[in-house]
Amino acid sequence: MSKIDPELKKKLLKESQAPFMGLRRILWIAFSGSAFLGLLIMLSKIASGSELQKNNLLIQFGACILFPILLFLDRNKDK
Repeated sequence: MSKIDPELKKKLLKESQAPFMGLRRILWIAFSGSAFLGLLIMLSKIASGSELQKNNLLIQFGACILFPILLFLDRNKDK
């Protein structure tokens, strides 16, 4: 029989099924924060009267939508 603690075995099995989950969540949070900060800066530039290309603003909006969705989809479904 295995001499591994059942809790440790359960944790290792869970990690093997979803490797680097913690790292992915940290990256999604960092990317989301960066996207929202970039959007805030772009909106402040628009408010000050500067011209911005529409495609840059659309990319920023897309990032603000995409990264939180990825964070939501990567959540732990057991809890």
